[in-house]
Amino acid sequence: MSAPDEVRTAVRSAIRRAHETQPTLNAFVSIVEDPPSPGPGASPLQGLPIAIKDDVGVAGEVTGRGSRAFTTPEAADDSFLAAIRRAGMVPIGRTTLPELAAFGVTDSAARGVTRNPLALGHTPGGSSGGSAAAVAAGVVDLATASDGAGSIRIPAACCGLPGFKPTTGTMPGPGGWRGLATVGCLTRELALAASFYDAVGSFGTSLRDALDVEPGRLRVGVAVDPLPVAPPLPLDPYVGGAVRLVADRLAAAGHRVVPVRMRPDRARAAALAVVTRMLRGLADAAAGADHPERLEPRIADLVRAGSLIPESVAAAAQAHGQRLGDRLLDQLGDVDVLLTPTMRGTAPLVDRWGGPDRNGLLTLTAMGRFYGHTPLYNHTGQPAVTLPVDTGAPLPAAVQLAAAPRRDALLMAVAGQVQRALR
Repeated sequence: MSAPDEVRTAVRSAIRRAHETQPTLNAFVSIVEDPPSPGPGASPLQGLPIAIKDDVGVAGEVTGRGSRAFTTPEAADDSFLAAIRRAGMVPIGRTTLPELAAFGVTDSAARGVTRNPLALGHTPGGSSGGSAAAVAAGVVDLATASDGAGSIRIPAACCGLPGFKPTTGTMPGPGGWRGLATVGCLTRELALAASFYDAVGSFGTSLRDALDVEPGRLRVGVAVDPLPVAPPLPLDPYVGGAVRLVADRLAAAGHRVVPVRMRPDRARAAALAVVTRMLRGLADAAAGADHPERLEPRIADLVRAGSLIPESVAAAAQAHGQRLGDRLLDQLGDVDVLLTPTMRGTAPLVDRWGGPDRNGLLTLTAMGRFYGHTPLYNHTGQPAVTLPVDTGAPLPAAVQLAAAPRRDALLMAVAGQVQRALR
């Protein structure tokens, strides 16, 4: 998209759809009524409307972070948004998230409840729930997201979208939560996501080209046990069926598919390190609040816990993740790719875990029983992707694939192969 008239029409249409869906979905914090046109450029994303998650710094605006505690406008665009603008995309609004991006549902005292366009009584996931809802509803084709424990992959799974989390360090910005988090995007088509990552990230090769490449024969490990951040819920039969279906398709494509399991002591150590980094990262994020007394009770609980973690312990947890990232696939039997569920079930009800006034540690523990499959790959820095799988479930089921750090192109190739096999 590049012709000025086409760009204006696409942008106006996206803004109109944002307004039309807002009363029902509550996906937006704000909508830009007359965004500036992009300058001339040859990017394949030139002129494409994009929704921006409200954890991205925009010059002259407050980055709300799903909170009432931040009130100071940003002095400049952050590096992620600057890269988006250089690629010619047109921001049309800011999308909702839970406070400090901490939860797998998108609700907050500041902005209320965001709903899933596939089923309004259900959550679009979190923390990038507003972006996922906007994309799934057809408001925009592309929205930014971030992922510190699953916040690209969980909303994608809840809304029937693909969701690719790149290797840590490949995208602009320092990442939050002691290096757990990276920025990215949500789209309805993986090809558009790959083009976005090519335009904004640094991968050494084209992910869009990789999507169409047959990856060759690989060793694929199937892991159905989540990281033990909390005792897991039973695996939903539809999700288990999705994992088996994808495993069968991969085997039919010539890959060697084997069951794998992380050694229990190593899994417990990784879970402890993940929680350590997350809690200390939330305390770090809250330290920048203008009005910390306005934090939600559930976030205040987590911030207090995180503030008790010594710097040396947080640094050791981060170093553990870096070491594990280089070893995990070897430890699991020298596999090239992992296949897991994304969640223990399909999109939960919006009120499954209460709301902002609930105890934060209890909320995090309860969510960990459902969302335990995604945080490991934030801890290790590995690329991971969620893919929707049609199993006849009332709401979409989803699987997750992960590869070694810096093997984003390989992972994209396998994801493309799976998508073609499922058609």
